[in-house]
Amino acid sequence: MTHTNYAGLADRVVLITGGASGIGAAFVRAFAAQHARVAFLDVDADAGAALVRDVTSEYGSAPLFVPCDLLDIDALRAAMAQVHTSLGDAAVLVNNAANDQRQVLSEVTPEEFDWMIGVNLKHVFFAAQAVVPQMQARGGGSIINMSSVAWIRGAPALPAYAAAKAAIVGFTNSLARLVGTDRIRVNAIAPGMVITERQRRLWFTDERQIAEFRARQAIPDAVTPGDIARLALFLASDESQRITRQCFQVDGGLG
Repeated sequence: MTHTNYAGLADRVVLITGGASGIGAAFVRAFAAQHARVAFLDVDADAGAALVRDVTSEYGSAPLFVPCDLLDIDALRAAMAQVHTSLGDAAVLVNNAANDQRQVLSEVTPEEFDWMIGVNLKHVFFAAQAVVPQMQARGGGSIINMSSVAWIRGAPALPAYAAAKAAIVGFTNSLARLVGTDRIRVNAIAPGMVITERQRRLWFTDERQIAEFRARQAIPDAVTPGDIARLALFLASDESQRITRQCFQVDGGLG
């Protein structure tokens, strides 16, 4: 498959949260292939270091990896400040980090609920808060927030996750209105079933289960991390300069 080259992304600073594995790693690779200056945050230091080695070998330049627990907002702010000092003003923020832990409604404790909101929503707000002044200083930018079709479809095993992912769309809409005059675009992406290594290990262990899910899509082919990354490239590029306050579903037409 031939992939689009977005020349304007070269040398732009791109910051990705939760970038060490899964869809996040696909974002890191995709932006590195566009010759952007990529930084990513993740709590998994080993996976992050391994990705740096792989990307450096493949593309000839090393992304900046800053280990960070995004549940710690002070640590998030410090990590983003480190990226800013090292690379300069961010042109693109991809708020990717999340955890789709399955839950039984009657068993969810307040502490578990707070953790789910923290890992899926809170850092999205504060990462955007930290990056907006940088984008204002450079005259514009693109914030891409990761939502999910879970809240649209009403996934019954994901009540807190779905709530957080719906809230991300609300935040996206509000922030887009707030910073649009600064030429900062804010959009969301809602993936469908993307079978990452973690998904296969925890939730989709049976190929028949995967096949049944895909049979409900209008297009029965697998939705891959690369499909999500290609949309992110477009939303980050100047080709989408009049697109903001949108949530794009990438789910193969899941019914």
